[in-house]
Amino acid sequence: MKTFILASASPARLKLLRSAGLSPQVIVSGVDESAVAAGDAATLAGTLAELKARAVAGPLDGPLVLGCDSVLAFDGEILGKPADADEATRRWKAMRGRSGILYTGHCLIDTATGREAAATVGTTVHFAEPTDEEIAAYVASGEPLQVAGAFTIDGLGGLFVKGIEGDHGNVVGLSLPTLRNLLASVGVPVTSLW
Repeated sequence: MKTFILASASPARLKLLRSAGLSPQVIVSGVDESAVAAGDAATLAGTLAELKARAVAGPLDGPLVLGCDSVLAFDGEILGKPADADEATRRWKAMRGRSGILYTGHCLIDTATGREAAATVGTTVHFAEPTDEEIAAYVASGEPLQVAGAFTIDGLGGLFVKGIEGDHGNVVGLSLPTLRNLLASVGVPVTSLW
């Protein structure tokens, strides 16, 4: 069985992969996300995923390396992780009752063959209308400071997401159907990683 590496520090991505029967090793890329810019959220997510995968794959020969990154497109802006609690609070007050698109970039590199595959997936997220007190409590929890768009769907933030259109896993940080397709395109059946 091929070694499978997740080039991400995200515990949510790791948990999602494990729930699908995959047991990746984790090697954090060290890519400085704040140093990368792009004109739109989808391009930024894809670029960051590729940079992360390449940074980890570079010295390796044999393993599969998956890089992922998520960003939220909201009201014409690209929203990654908020800089601080004040920014997270401002975002939530702006997002409540509205919708955004969470983009996750995926880049898979087979270091044995040099084959690569990439895809970026967008999922529309409809936010609920939390009160100012709920927003303050959520920001105080620290959770929104660690994630793109200042929310999670698989943690406390799920209480403030009214619904989604698209792949739920993509909002968590990784689209499992997309991963299956990327693996197939480099000639690796997903079941061979179970």
